[in-house]
Amino acid sequence: MSTSATATTTRLGDAVGELRRPRVESPWRRAARRFLRHRLATAGLIVSLLLILAALFAPALAPRDPLQISILDKFAAPMTKGFVLGADEVGRDLVSRLLYAGRISLLVGFAAMAVTIVVGTLIGLFAGFYGGRVDAVLMRFTDALLCFPTIFLLLVLAAFVGASLLSITLIIGLTSWMELARILRNQALTLRERDYVQAGRALGASNAWLIRRHMLPNTLGTIMVAATLNIANAVLAESYISYLGYGIQPPEASWGNMLNNAQSYFSTAPWIALFPGVLITLTVASFNFLGDGLRDALDPRARR
Repeated sequence: MSTSATATTTRLGDAVGELRRPRVESPWRRAARRFLRHRLATAGLIVSLLLILAALFAPALAPRDPLQISILDKFAAPMTKGFVLGADEVGRDLVSRLLYAGRISLLVGFAAMAVTIVVGTLIGLFAGFYGGRVDAVLMRFTDALLCFPTIFLLLVLAAFVGASLLSITLIIGLTSWMELARILRNQALTLRERDYVQAGRALGASNAWLIRRHMLPNTLGTIMVAATLNIANAVLAESYISYLGYGIQPPEASWGNMLNNAQSYFSTAPWIALFPGVLITLTVASFNFLGDGLRDALDPRARR
């Protein structure tokens, strides 16, 4: 057999071997495929992105100034007098107010989520990694906060601290981290006994390096799921705090205080309350579906 024929046969054999060799799918690609099979999660992702884009581009999308008052147009019904979704009790355009209110509500949701994730992750990983007295002190503090109903903590702190965008964000974020801390603490208790962590200790790695390189990456899936669910919880918390009058104060609009302002007009102008309520429901549902899809996609025990 000639040299060229031998080379051709070798290449054909290599090609057949490549075809027969099973493809190794990366964990993130597999998670993405699982997520896209979850229809409600995919719908939640699309709706969430649309809401975020609408809030970001509110100045370009709003047909009017959200603070522009027109007494002659008060309680204008939807699709009348040039108001697509109607006007409120002082003639302000509801579309414009909903877009700008979405910026506030979603900003509170994302910022409070960030506070929750940072505090819950630090306390959970430190408690689980160090154990002993550190674990006992941090977890007893966490248990003490869990004894109080969240709504009670929110209202008491909001009443004493005062209502502002920063204070409401911090209040929601600092009263929502306890469940995440307990979950991460349980995971850290298991991870610290793994061989690669013990090997790192034997080689002289610092505790900070072990937490950063081993504990945090292995709990990233849980943190991502918690982040999406906490956005929904924070938006809902801001809504009922503002609805009760302790949250964002007029003339600045949020979906919650729009509901508060509309409660006297449920029977005469129901659209003033209907549209903020629909947006709150859509936001909470979409982020919850997104979180459920991420949880299923990132579960290592799930089927391929």
